[in-house]
Amino acid sequence: MMEFLDQYGWWTAGLLLLIAEMLVPGIFLMWFGFAALLTGIVDTLIPGMDWRWQAVIFSVLSVALVFGVRPFVGRSLERESDRPELNRRLYSLIGQTANLIRPIENGHGEVRIGDTLWRVTGPDLPAGTRVRVVAVDERSMALTVEPETGITPQSS
Repeated sequence: MMEFLDQYGWWTAGLLLLIAEMLVPGIFLMWFGFAALLTGIVDTLIPGMDWRWQAVIFSVLSVALVFGVRPFVGRSLERESDRPELNRRLYSLIGQTANLIRPIENGHGEVRIGDTLWRVTGPDLPAGTRVRVVAVDERSMALTVEPETGITPQSS
């Protein structure tokens, strides 16, 4: 019925998925490519296997590789770097100082750093207060600030 699911079909699908991995960002399609290649090997070792079993083997291998191997490889790729903020603009803002554009009220305010307005969190402070970025939150794209020591708030 599904005659393209012989070992050559699986190997072709695996190679195409590995090529696609090189064209798209992230490390995700690679695991499906490896699963397809391994399914092709199993199909070679057990000739005449029904396509349903091949699909089950591919599915199991895909899940095992994505959830079993990918986290370990991901951790090893996230090694310590001498420039950890590279390509992570938020982290390069830690230590920067700026004046509050909007006061921090109920824990939220706004600063301008460069040409960008950033949401900030921190203690309630009036507009114009000089603050230093001490942390970042990638999920909310917000900066955590505290008043810069030695600088008193400016009155408006």
